[in-house]
Amino acid sequence: MRTRLVLSAALTVAAALSAGASAATTLNVFMGSQQRPEIFQPLFDRFEAANPDIKVKIETGGATSEAQNQYLTTVLAARDDTLDIFLIDVVRTATFAAAGWAEPLNGYISGVGSYLGSFLPGPVSAATYNGKLYAMPAFTDAQFLYYRKDLLAKYKLPVPKTWDELSATAAKIQKGEGGKMQGFNFQGAPIEGTVCNFLETLWTGGGDASNVNSAAGKQGLNFLVNSVKTKLSPAASAEIKTDDSRQQFQAGDVAMGLNWSYAWAHFQGNSPQPTTVKGNVGVAALPSFGKNPSATCTGGWEWGVNAYGTHKKEAVKLLQFMSSVSVQREMAVKGAYLPVRKSLYSDPAVLAANPHFKALYPVILKARPRPVTPNYPKVSEIIRNNVSAAVAGSKSVDAALSDMQRDLAPLLK
Repeated sequence: MRTRLVLSAALTVAAALSAGASAATTLNVFMGSQQRPEIFQPLFDRFEAANPDIKVKIETGGATSEAQNQYLTTVLAARDDTLDIFLIDVVRTATFAAAGWAEPLNGYISGVGSYLGSFLPGPVSAATYNGKLYAMPAFTDAQFLYYRKDLLAKYKLPVPKTWDELSATAAKIQKGEGGKMQGFNFQGAPIEGTVCNFLETLWTGGGDASNVNSAAGKQGLNFLVNSVKTKLSPAASAEIKTDDSRQQFQAGDVAMGLNWSYAWAHFQGNSPQPTTVKGNVGVAALPSFGKNPSATCTGGWEWGVNAYGTHKKEAVKLLQFMSSVSVQREMAVKGAYLPVRKSLYSDPAVLAANPHFKALYPVILKARPRPVTPNYPKVSEIIRNNVSAAVAGSKSVDAALSDMQRDLAPLLK
């Protein structure tokens, strides 16, 4: 009898343990293979240790933002609840929100307004649609003016603050170097970087995407087109993509150029290609026209919660952990990700690992989102194709702006 009681008690304990184990929630997190899951896994391990009832499983796929978006679109359009969390490009938040794929987070975060007060405004704005927060900023990015410190010193020239000064500075360096290098490099291929380059010249001229066929739009697009016509920029600028710009600058062929934060590490030698510019690169805010303020595009990625998922509360708990000061610090120190929290740009550990973050902070603070609209994929296509055509000389500036305005108007209401 005693044996039966002991066996019965043992089976009861085993069943309870089994039930407890099976009760653990598993969060399936999707991210792109290029977003370095190896940086995120130790962070997820820390979260699991602090939350034994929640497990985190990473699913990776897609080498580009477009490929990842195509996969997520297929999964979420089918109302699939398999994924709990997904990492998306900042330009996709409104599309996912309007489609009903991303869960609004306001109801899960107590005092969401004050909670977001310590975040950079650009990423928060990009994560917001119709007044609601539909994503949690993961890490940010922006475009900067990279310049050759050694060449500016050689010709006793200051860092340009206006686009006109940039043109004059580029011309002097080109002349002094015997025409052997590009004065100014930008992206003109039909890609997202080109959208940003145009918007930045538009914004820094006092314009807005809702009215591109304006004096500010004409001034901005003319600047890019004339940079090619005057040979400050390469004749093939309409074919230059983001990483082409990075490699050309890194090879020592460019005096000044526009690029994202990732280029810095390459320039300093952390790159598959050799660098000739290590120690000679400066970073500054983008120039402007006249007395208008500088402006740059917000980049980066954000966490979304599947609206059809069954573990939303647990998902938001993980996202708040990932946006915490300690985790954002670790991502910056170990992965060189630009933090979404303001305080970390003066953090000793972060600056010890990334001294250039201090110079980047004022630029990031002023970063602006591209048009936040569910129609953004079409908006991007219209801008990049027309800008690239104008830079290539196959369409006049006036025609490109007119066509842009006509096609953008119904999408940006």
